[in-house]
Amino acid sequence: MLRFFSPSYISAGFVSALVGYAGAGAIIFQAANASGASPAEISSWLWALGVGMGVSSAALTLRYRQPIMVAWSTPGAALLVTSLPGLPLSDAVGVFLFSSLLLTLCGVTGFFQKIMDVVPKSLGAALLAAVLLRFGLDAFVALENDFALAGAMLLVYVLARQFVPRFVIPLTFLTGIVIALAQGSFVGFDPDFSLTTPVFVMP
Repeated sequence: MLRFFSPSYISAGFVSALVGYAGAGAIIFQAANASGASPAEISSWLWALGVGMGVSSAALTLRYRQPIMVAWSTPGAALLVTSLPGLPLSDAVGVFLFSSLLLTLCGVTGFFQKIMDVVPKSLGAALLAAVLLRFGLDAFVALENDFALAGAMLLVYVLARQFVPRFVIPLTFLTGIVIALAQGSFVGFDPDFSLTTPVFVMP
């Protein structure tokens, strides 16, 4: 049992959790703001995301005796940013529930696999690229607004992708924090460290 707590396993788990949660978390935060969610609702949303990913990953790993990481779909989260503005959060919750039902039916019946066997892979890749295109281009827009911060993060991302791809996200994230601290961007930042209270939203 102790072998599961070796430094290499802990490091791999930490990186997986950071990539799976933080990667989509920032996009989800934007999506929640776009829907007009309150700070308490945003915290509840991220709480549900973390708990859902953690419990699902642990349960599936124990059930199938192999490492399984459940993560939020980044393209799906990116699509939220463009779809939620002007839509009440209660309606968004209803859409999520209906979408989850459809995904479950596709998985249980094998219908999704039949669809993917017919759809060309190039078309699927093009759809994915279309969803993420805006966020890729926004990186260059950020260069105009804050060249030092965006440029340093972009440079670290490119270099880490080439030499240490496993740690590309943590290194890029840490670079952003260091540059922001050096610029004094956290002045007046007073986080409230407390347990999140889930907020129920009726669909």
